[in-house]
Amino acid sequence: MSKSPPLLSSAWLLLGLFLAPFATADEPAPERARTGLLALYDFHDAEGARIADRSGLKPPLDLAVGDPKAVRREPGELTVTGRAAVVAPGPARRLSEAVKRSGAITIEAWVRPAKPDQSGPARIVTLSSSTSARNFTLGQDGGQFDVRLRTTKTDNNGNPSLKGRGRALTTKWTHVVYTREKGGRTKLYLDGREDAAGEADGDLSNWDSGMALALGDEPGRESRLWLGSYRLVALYGRALTPAEVAGNFGAGPGAGPGGGALAASDAENERRFHEQIAPILAKHCLECHDTANREGELDLSKRDAALASKSIVPGKPDESELWGMVLDDEMPEDRSPLNPEEKAALEAWIAAGAHWPAEEVDPLAHKRDRRAAQTWVRRLTVPEYIATVRDSLGVDVSKEALEILPPDLRADGFSNTAYNLGVDLGHVEAYARLAEIAAGRLDKAAFAKRFSRSRKFTDKDMEALIRPMGRWLLRGPLTEDELVAYRGISTAVASAGGSFDEAVGLIVEAMMQSPRFLYLVEEQRGDGGRWPLDAHALAGRMSYLLWGAPPDEELLRAADKGELASRDGAARQVGRMLKDPRAVARSLQFAADWLHLDRLREMAPNKTKYPNWTPALAEDMRAETLAFFEDIAWRERRPLHELLNAQRTHLTPRLARHYGIDPPAAGAEDQLVPVSLGSEPARGGLLTQGSILTIGGDDASMVTRGLFVMHDLLRSGVKDPPPGTDTTPVPSEPGLPQRKISEMRINDKSCGGCHSKFEPLAFGLERFDGLGGYSEIDRYGNRLRQDGAVLFPGEAEPVPYEDIAELMDLLAESERVRESITWKYAQFALGRPIGGADEPLVKAAHAEATQAGFTFQALAEAIALSDLVRTVQTVAE
Repeated sequence: MSKSPPLLSSAWLLLGLFLAPFATADEPAPERARTGLLALYDFHDAEGARIADRSGLKPPLDLAVGDPKAVRREPGELTVTGRAAVVAPGPARRLSEAVKRSGAITIEAWVRPAKPDQSGPARIVTLSSSTSARNFTLGQDGGQFDVRLRTTKTDNNGNPSLKGRGRALTTKWTHVVYTREKGGRTKLYLDGREDAAGEADGDLSNWDSGMALALGDEPGRESRLWLGSYRLVALYGRALTPAEVAGNFGAGPGAGPGGGALAASDAENERRFHEQIAPILAKHCLECHDTANREGELDLSKRDAALASKSIVPGKPDESELWGMVLDDEMPEDRSPLNPEEKAALEAWIAAGAHWPAEEVDPLAHKRDRRAAQTWVRRLTVPEYIATVRDSLGVDVSKEALEILPPDLRADGFSNTAYNLGVDLGHVEAYARLAEIAAGRLDKAAFAKRFSRSRKFTDKDMEALIRPMGRWLLRGPLTEDELVAYRGISTAVASAGGSFDEAVGLIVEAMMQSPRFLYLVEEQRGDGGRWPLDAHALAGRMSYLLWGAPPDEELLRAADKGELASRDGAARQVGRMLKDPRAVARSLQFAADWLHLDRLREMAPNKTKYPNWTPALAEDMRAETLAFFEDIAWRERRPLHELLNAQRTHLTPRLARHYGIDPPAAGAEDQLVPVSLGSEPARGGLLTQGSILTIGGDDASMVTRGLFVMHDLLRSGVKDPPPGTDTTPVPSEPGLPQRKISEMRINDKSCGGCHSKFEPLAFGLERFDGLGGYSEIDRYGNRLRQDGAVLFPGEAEPVPYEDIAELMDLLAESERVRESITWKYAQFALGRPIGGADEPLVKAAHAEATQAGFTFQALAEAIALSDLVRTVQTVAE
């Protein structure tokens, strides 16, 4: 029985029937999916013996018409009336190799059969070499469409096939789409609606790259002729989602907007801006020409301001003042000029129309090396590894893992940053030892029984065990090569007279040392665009984002069934996962990593200056911040910006006395108790907690505190100090409090350009000493202040404040701060820095989370369901 179509597909169905035939320039049809496109035929030409591949990829996979008399051509349509031999002149190697690597495919066609009862099946689109050997065939068999696909589990002829199960085929125009996900799930759609579903198990490693692509018949002498008309044929190296299928149907039978090679220009221009132009502006221009500085009345940080001036004249580099000054090396002033490649890119961009897709350029997003955002393999962190062993095997190796695994080092503000998670010999030895420990503690018989009740050593029985076991431990289906390798272990054990349990233990050990167990691995090869993630890779991303642990059986089952391909299906899983206690624990890992709370355990303040400091106080500070975060995020489910100004916290009696607050009634010294701060106007929010204030060091440096606010709350930055600069903190002394020391640096011509941007951000925190204690006069008798002004990035003028509470309110109310929380969580979600090309996706997710109340749950759902998580930026081959 066919499944009921999703509501989105139904909506597109109505649009396709009603709007597409009447689309005008004012009412364009929906755009077609382009990512992953490998070949596209829209039959644009009305004559000739060549059918052009309009995908825009090189080399094009053009088709030749062997007998022009057996076809009828008109603009946008090809009709086959006899044995026309519409075949690519040579093997479709580019197509076959791309699909073989991705393990997924979409075959799409707009066709009108000449007869409703053609059989054979009659070949509509085929990649084959004879009537009994093929990679795939979309055909007509009687009154149904029939799709054959070669895998390592089907035969060379692609059987068993997937047949239509819904309405009978007619001689009307029909939009037919077949998709096969990497995990094996197959679907057949007719006119935007799912008609049939099945499984094509195995993988595509046995595809023959020497086969030819043909329309209407087999490419060789043997014939399986199909008669009818085509308006479009498209082939993708991935499985289109149900929404994309419905969208392509809504776009109508022509390639339409977004379909041809020329339509790729907008996407290419956007990529050029984010990868070439925005980094040039951020690196060379914005230090002097942003909204705050505007030297020469020029603001190059915002699109409208830049294009309104004569500095950039779209399409006319010679009339653009910016280009003239760059060409003559007059800009940037007193700095190294642009190199020849940067100059060429800037000139070409202006000449092409100065396409500027973003409203403003975020310097921090574009100053990073673009390669840092190109990460497709990430090692599990130590906490993730421990959770993975626990949830996969039911075995606790936390004590041993923490002892023998090298610690994860922070980079770009987080300890899960992929480019910094290397593997050395210490890791290799530790993983081998931990696998041995885990397998030794495992109840092997009970574990094996979860997957198969047989305890026989035959290949068939071991395959029945290893396939589902591998799917569970490696978070997705095994390849045939993996199956053979793991089955080889059981064969070796059996031949040596070993037991079944010994074989299970050794197979588990081997799987635990597989890259697929130790890493999150994603396929990056494609066309340079963003492709939807494979269903099982997406399940892994979702589970490690929300739980810091592997997918459970329900999430894997949803991936198996293709349910994660739709936003609604993924949303159901996200909602379920956020109700799991692991989601709370994972959110606290995010908070601890973002705020670098683990550094508290390494603190060693000056004993003379702070004689009452103890490691227990550091633990109290860490616990205070995490309990406060859990309050806001989970117990009360408040908007996350209240982290900056909420008038409540959790204190131990010991920490309360340290802060100068009356200790909470009763309770042990290390017992956290909720405390209202309504009578403590100087306290309230993260920046007034000891865990954050200690960033300033013993002397409460405004440099490090200001940099924290700039980097972690305002998402901005400055250049590193010049080599040789003395960065030793200057201690206070009589008549010289930290604020005066800061003002001296700001007024110094060589330092002020940068220090003026971040040190004033800490002026309001001057009354807090290096360990978070509060006083209005320091130990030298200097009166301390709490007033100041905040210059928010992108604004022209600073906003003044009178006291600490007002500063906290300004930060909490700042959209920039709220966006920064989203950016930080997105970076944690991806395990890599956010790049310029990610910026529109982060902003879209932030808008969605804001509309839903900007609670932690709203933010987690918005990020998990965004294209940041659901897609991968591919690399063009």
